[in-house]
Amino acid sequence: MAKLGKRAKAAREAFAGKENLSVDEALSLIKSNAKVKFDETVEIAMNLGVDPRHADQMVRGVVSLPNGTGKTVRVAVFARGAKADEAKAAGADIVGAEDLMETVQGGTIDFDRCIATPDMMPVVGRLGKVLGPRNLMPNPKVGTVTMDVAEAVKAAKGGQVQFKAEKNGVVHAGVGKVSFDADKLRENVLAFVDAVSKAKPSGAKGSYLKKISLTSTMGPGVTVSVESATGNVASA
Repeated sequence: MAKLGKRAKAAREAFAGKENLSVDEALSLIKSNAKVKFDETVEIAMNLGVDPRHADQMVRGVVSLPNGTGKTVRVAVFARGAKADEAKAAGADIVGAEDLMETVQGGTIDFDRCIATPDMMPVVGRLGKVLGPRNLMPNPKVGTVTMDVAEAVKAAKGGQVQFKAEKNGVVHAGVGKVSFDADKLRENVLAFVDAVSKAKPSGAKGSYLKKISLTSTMGPGVTVSVESATGNVASA
């Protein structure tokens, strides 16, 4: 095992024995121990009582964080003609059709969000094996297959976060930067938890929100009280 550096060792000691904290306590701990030279992302992980292998237990959705993510999001749009022009005017970083498909097939994926007009889905569909595993495949359920490409681009650039349960029932996302004020981070965390709570699938039985953890990019994780993160709303 690699030897821990002084910073990592100090962080481990600061977090030792602390669990099931309130959101405010967890964020304070994370912010005070973020000592690296870059602005770390504050990340949330939620363990859910679902088995995503069953269609009626899949958890998927989108949420617009009230204070944004602090991250520059590169957006690609599959569109033609006037819709391509709308996407460019709205600030899309990459716009194309078959040419963009060929670029992606060639292994170049220089974007964080992918949007498509409905008529482009036969083209985009050929990229399922490439975009799917990266959670980049456009989907009408999260507003990334749409004729309103301008609004979709603005939402993606403005702090909209997509989430999807992995095969072990975990949902995770970045909810801001450690440089954010604690109040803004708390608002983002609560907004994300609320969105995941509302996305509870019909097939979920028993306890739905099992565990919530917060961490920074380079720091240890800390568990957060489900009650604190949900405003005392029942998690079952």
